[in-house]
Parts: sequence; structure tokens; C-alpha cells
Amino acid sequence: MLVEFSDLPETARVWIYQANRSFTSEELEQIKSKLDVFVNQWTAHGADLKAGYEIKYKRFITIGLDQDVNAATGCSIDASVHFIMELEKLYNVDLMDKMNVSYKQGEFVAYKSLTDFKKMAKNRSVSPNTIVFNNLVTTISEYRANWEVPAKDSWHNRFLN
Repeated sequence: MLVEFSDLPETARVWIYQANRSFTSEELEQIKSKLDVFVNQWTAHGADLKAGYEIKYKRFITIGLDQDVNAATGCSIDASVHFIMELEKLYNVDLMDKMNVSYKQGEFVAYKSLTDFKKMAKNRSVSPNTIVFNNLVTTISEYRANWEVPAKDSWHNRFLN
């Protein structure tokens, strides 16, 4: 059951998928349509899941699920991963690689391999105040407070010393 992402409770679980490039306006419209269909049909053992999504910066797909209504199961999580993998194929984009880092350079969102990010930190090309995206958050509350933060306040901090 598709609901507005903003209507999900603070305790809702989130999954964040970052793209290795920005989506075009046309791709975004298509992806939103596909997400509408997927989320509306998403179930756990036949029970509707109350979920929503948002896309930020033309490259982050965040799916939220109110687990107080019905919790995700292994099968429903597998279905969402399969859906994301289909998007990868359709749009020739990487959404599943967790070993990459996205960060802000002004209003631009940059995307680097973890290895390159470490080198940039060592060379001081990124600083403790560089805004990074912490895709490890697990709830909407964490997402709102700790997703887009200075590197010094994230797991990325370990590379800045």
C-alpha cells in the first residue's frame, strides 16, 4: 500500500540506494511510475506493506516501510532487492554497491569509490565538514537526522585522521 513518504512514522525502516550517476528527468518520471507500481503491490506473506519512497538529488532512492503495520519478511526484502536490480539493468546504473561514497561539493553531489574517498581524505581534498551521505541509517528518524551530515559525524570520519 503506497503512502506518502512524509506520512510514514519516525520508526519506519528505510533502505537507501545511491546511484553512481544522476538520473535524467525522463528517467526519474519512469522510475517514479515503476516505484508506484512496485510499492502498491509489495506484500509480506500476502499482507499489504504500508510503504512510501522518495528520490533525492536525482540519485538516491529511499524506500520506507511502516513495520508497525506489517513487517518486512525475507521474501518481501528479496522482492525489493530484485526490483532495484531490475532498475539497474533498465537504466544501466549501479544502485547496489555499498562500497562507494557520495558527498557534496557545493550543490553538486559527487560519487567516488571508497578507495578514492580515502585518498581524497588523506590529501585533504575532503574535510571533516564535507557533507556526506550516510546510507547506513535504518529508520526515518535516523534518515532525517543523520543521513546528510558532516563527515566528522558519520562513519566516514575514520578516514579523516
